[in-house]
Amino acid sequence: MEIPSHLIKRCKKFIEPYRVTDGKGFKLSHHDPGDLGKLDKDSKKEAVEKLEKGIELLGQLQEVLYASESYALLVILQAMDSAGKDGIVKHVMGGINPQGCVVSSFKYPSTVERSHDFLWRCVMRLPQRGMIGIFNRSYYEEVLSVRVHPEYLAGEGFDPGQAGKAFWKERYRSINNLERHLHANKTRFVKIFLHLSYEEQRKRLLARLDTPDKNWKFSEGDIHEREYWDGYQKAFEEMIRNTATPDAPWYVVPADNKWYSRLVCLCAIAGALTDMKLKYPQVSGELKSFFPRFREELEYPPDRDKK
Repeated sequence: MEIPSHLIKRCKKFIEPYRVTDGKGFKLSHHDPGDLGKLDKDSKKEAVEKLEKGIELLGQLQEVLYASESYALLVILQAMDSAGKDGIVKHVMGGINPQGCVVSSFKYPSTVERSHDFLWRCVMRLPQRGMIGIFNRSYYEEVLSVRVHPEYLAGEGFDPGQAGKAFWKERYRSINNLERHLHANKTRFVKIFLHLSYEEQRKRLLARLDTPDKNWKFSEGDIHEREYWDGYQKAFEEMIRNTATPDAPWYVVPADNKWYSRLVCLCAIAGALTDMKLKYPQVSGELKSFFPRFREELEYPPDRDKK
């Protein structure tokens, strides 16, 4: 499939400021959750138009991925509550063929899941080649929510009091080893951290309380977790610092403006697909040799009434 080279260049240039391939020295404070890149606040209409065109392009790329069965794409979404993970799934991925995409949402692990290693439940949902897998939360929760609430480790058979630096370092190593293995076996990654500000989350949670159609989204746990905001920010920073690699980069996406964050996520996913240099499968010469006969039968079908 031929994609205009200027579109590829523009897409990759657009997402470059948000792409982290080496976490060494990464600081979350250097990233503004309200950043609009080179767009100003009056450019929402322009961004929405680009998003609509990009969704169509994404659908075309996904079709070739599905047909070729040469690579798998894993999109990981991590963020604080109300940052827009569900919106990314709905608005960015809404134009692709559902047959070629599987969305998995990982909440608090079940008893069975806790009886396995911390990667197990996510490994069981990895996409096969030709598919896009979307993880709404993932194994990274084990170095995020579990790190902020080490008491959760007791349910996994660990002593929370023993979870020091070496413990978390080992978990980062396990994650990096898994992603290195998957990359070597043709799974490509787009890991997205939706970077939301404390104030913007407050506004969105208030909207859930004030808007009847959004009441169902509200959870008492959202308020509870806000008390641990600083701990989560530190955990996100450490996560990116220890697991951002060239083969499995993180995209630190400013999430205070939903329309802008969706555009950044779309470009990151489209960029990963174009890097695969996808092509439709080639039909064998033997099969092609029968095409004239097949065409003749289709264009001049036999008279069924004479049979």
